Amino acid sequence: MIYKTQSKLLMVILFCIASLTINAQTNSTKKMTEEEQNVLNTIKKMTKAFENKDIDGVMSCYESGAVIVFEPETPISDINVSRQMFIEIFKINPMFSYNGHDVFITGNIATHITPWVMKAKAPDGTEIKQNGLSIAVLRKQENGNWLMVLDNPHGQFLMNN
Repeated sequence: MIYKTQSKLLMVILFCIASLTINAQTNSTKKMTEEEQNVLNTIKKMTKAFENKDIDGVMSCYESGAVIVFEPETPISDINVSRQMFIEIFKINPMFSYNGHDVFITGNIATHITPWVMKAKAPDGTEIKQNGLSIAVLRKQENGNWLMVLDNPHGQFLMNN
């Protein structure tokens, strides 16, 4: 009886893994619509501005009052605090790489999900490497641009606890 239960459980797990693998392959080769690409362009614009230490460029990718999660379980919606947090992070010269992008849109709301790796150097030269799962919610503006209203680069946090 236990063997049959374990065997069925193993089959379900293998099926789930196979499904995830197929979905991952599909998502990595899926052609984005123009609107999905526009959402992704906002993310790319923010990342480039971030890496170039362009605080105005970074902040232009967010709606006023956007929530940014710089640390797990610590959302910040004060624009002045967010600006200062970004400026502090600039000191470590972060460089980001992504492993695929999922963009989903319904009406004027979009989500962007991507695993990321960040490499940086502390002011004393110590190498820093972090990774995570970024989950962002964006809203289409009246002018057609997409801006972030929620930016959580620590989307994996609950899975790690």
